[in-house]
Amino acid sequence: MLIVRAPMRISLGGGGTDLEAYYAKYGGVVINTAINKYFYAILTPEEQEELQLISADYRSLFRHTLYTDLVWDGDLALPRAVLHHFGIRSGLNLFIASEVPPGTGLGSSSAAAVALVRALSTLIDQPMTKQQIAETASAIEIDKMGMPIGKQDQYASAFGGLNKITFTSAGVTVEPMHIAPQTQSLLEQHLMLFFTGSSRESTSILKHQRKSTQEQDEKVLQALHNIKQSVGEVERCLRDGDLDGFAQILDYSWQEKRRLAPNLSSAFIDECYSLARQYGAQGGKITGAGGGGFLLLYCREAAQNAVTRILEERGLKRMNFHFDCQGATVLLNIADGWKFQIPAYAHEQ
Repeated sequence: MLIVRAPMRISLGGGGTDLEAYYAKYGGVVINTAINKYFYAILTPEEQEELQLISADYRSLFRHTLYTDLVWDGDLALPRAVLHHFGIRSGLNLFIASEVPPGTGLGSSSAAAVALVRALSTLIDQPMTKQQIAETASAIEIDKMGMPIGKQDQYASAFGGLNKITFTSAGVTVEPMHIAPQTQSLLEQHLMLFFTGSSRESTSILKHQRKSTQEQDEKVLQALHNIKQSVGEVERCLRDGDLDGFAQILDYSWQEKRRLAPNLSSAFIDECYSLARQYGAQGGKITGAGGGGFLLLYCREAAQNAVTRILEERGLKRMNFHFDCQGATVLLNIADGWKFQIPAYAHEQ
């Protein structure tokens, strides 16, 4: 048995500048942190010449026989694409599950890709660095599957920790944020996540942003430039321990982000955010591409009970979390005589 987990993330600044349509020309940068909500992959041997894949989140099962093509469309397309990348067609049971609902803005899809890359590279005894895991997961999602997404989620999940991540056409650089332990502890204590009760399909939002960026839409480009510029202020605030200043930038970035595409927010989300601010939250935003999912707030502890009460009265649910510093991790690797053989076609794409 082999068990691997990979963390999800929250973005603290720069989201949207990690899409290639933007960073290839202007350069992108984000600050994000991995959190202790995970995607899990559990691998066990299958004696038959078959591959079996079960997803708890989608309540779905896929079975593949050795002598048919493994394609990656329809249900469970992502894990099928990762399996195809590693050339694995049989001899494996794969169970996957996430701690949070899919499509809620915490990077669960990329955490899934990272966990699977970490698991399958371990299975076939081809160790990868964190950088290689992140890049492979990105290539599978963006190039192989054609997803209109950025790269920050894969790197956050592979590396773990609180990082500044820079994106250029030449590559991606991950720099740990060296801030005072007390500042990091207070930041963790003052950040709150509330599930809005709805997931969203981010593809349409991201496709719109990508298209607008490629077509040099002045409004969208200026918003992205402003969001990127604010990352320097986020970095300064965190290093100086100015968390009130950070909260103001979080709010500013959310207002700029709303200009990137239609449906990034809704009347209900706006109402909830306004109530949270009224009851003591100092800043916040919707996580991920927007449209639903989790509402991230910065709120001092003295006001957290009031904010929690008013939002839960509106139907939101608070989810506790902590920062993760490990990244993608093998939790259990017990061979018990199971020596997975790399198939002859393992490198066929």
